[in-house]
Amino acid sequence: MFKKVLLPLLLLSCYSVNAEVVVIVHPSNSSSFDQSEISKFFLGKAKSFSDGNQAVPINQEDSSTVRKEFDSNVLSKSGSQLKAYWSKLIFTGKGSPPKEVSNDADVIDLISKNPSMIGYVDAASLNDTVKSVGKF
Repeated sequence: MFKKVLLPLLLLSCYSVNAEVVVIVHPSNSSSFDQSEISKFFLGKAKSFSDGNQAVPINQEDSSTVRKEFDSNVLSKSGSQLKAYWSKLIFTGKGSPPKEVSNDADVIDLISKNPSMIGYVDAASLNDTVKSVGKF
């Protein structure tokens, strides 16, 4: 009986750890995105959307679950790899990391007020003040 109870609990707990990450932009943004383009924004390799408007990426704090999922699934990098990547760019004067905010609500608030921003949130936090452009 213990195994019958424990196994579903373990499976459920493993499922809930991984958040579904949704990349969001302002509703007026008409650009289209794929994973490669999104990655370029957050790695400082692209500075503008396909319509020519400036792109300002917004990250969440290193410790957030959604940040870890985004880094792994979209950027294909670990937290330590990203720290090394940005340290090199900062040291050489070739770039600076995206602005960080503390939670999904802050990301949504910023992006809903600024058409130049792109960010990501847990899918459960998504609302109609922003537009989803990808799920990972």
